Amino acid sequence: MSSASRLHVLSAGLLVSLVGFASAAAVVIKGLEAAGASEGEIASGLAVVTVVMGLVGLGLSRASRMPISIAWTTPGMALLATTGAVPGGFAGVVGAFVVTGVMIVVAGLWEPLGRLVAAIPRPIAAAMLAGILMKLCLAPFVALGKAPLAALAVLVTWLVLFRFARVWAAPAAAAVALVIIALGEANAATALAFHWPIPVLIRPVFDLQALISVALPLFLVTMASQNIPGYAVLATNGYHPRFGPLLVATGFASALIAPFGAPTVNLAAITAALAAGPDAHPDPARRWTVAAVAGLGYVVIAAFAAVAVGLVTRSSPLLVEAAAGLALLGALGASLNSAISDE
Repeated sequence: MSSASRLHVLSAGLLVSLVGFASAAAVVIKGLEAAGASEGEIASGLAVVTVVMGLVGLGLSRASRMPISIAWTTPGMALLATTGAVPGGFAGVVGAFVVTGVMIVVAGLWEPLGRLVAAIPRPIAAAMLAGILMKLCLAPFVALGKAPLAALAVLVTWLVLFRFARVWAAPAAAAVALVIIALGEANAATALAFHWPIPVLIRPVFDLQALISVALPLFLVTMASQNIPGYAVLATNGYHPRFGPLLVATGFASALIAPFGAPTVNLAAITAALAAGPDAHPDPARRWTVAAVAGLGYVVIAAFAAVAVGLVTRSSPLLVEAAAGLALLGALGASLNSAISDE
């Protein structure tokens, strides 16, 4: 591989990891915060899930020689943000994370369950996802009424880049929101000071109500809006790995990291398109290296999880929710379109 080709792979891989983290980290933070996690537990969950989705993506890509990208369940975290506290507190949510991971493993090992989930009518699954995303996607417009200048800056940034550099629209909007928050934060220097995230072990609580209200919908949303579309992106670009082992790997990893407050990991859809498409590398046989570099990028980015959490949790939720809502607008539009496309 020439030096120019190596540089292209490096830059494309880092782009995937930066977009994957920056576009949805706020959604994860707000979801865990709404579930009752402390700042330390949120930092632990965000750091651990970022490292693991990087390592799993790196391992699967290297083993299969295919550009397999892994992400956290962004729609699942949006679901958690609207569900709120459950019996057992955050430990009950952690128990639901463990059960969700086990259910994904079972779906990968037991083909009838996998087929049953895949057989859920797409319009119904899309409508369910749209209902989950709607509240967060209205947040930018709520913010316009309460903090017009700041919200307008975030919204204009997103609109301009959505027109000219779409892949950077959500990360740039999140960056502008964080800059405005930092400028208005009395203790900005403290919030932005680098410190390593410390893993926090949380003993899971398995409460029936929490499993019904969190684990089951989280499993369905993750399968219907992440794993199945993520596999479809790979197939569209000519890659056909076995679906079952991918579910087993991501489900096992999810169950393993849940006691650290980490949300479920799954096949990526948006970042998968960046790594598996022709822009990643002209040679389809070499695109797996882009996904592998992205995996390493996630491991490095995880070091800054505590800084991101400290800044977001100390600030007014208005701009953070606005940036998160903008990041989810594409998913909302696709879900609404799919929900009504079949009369």
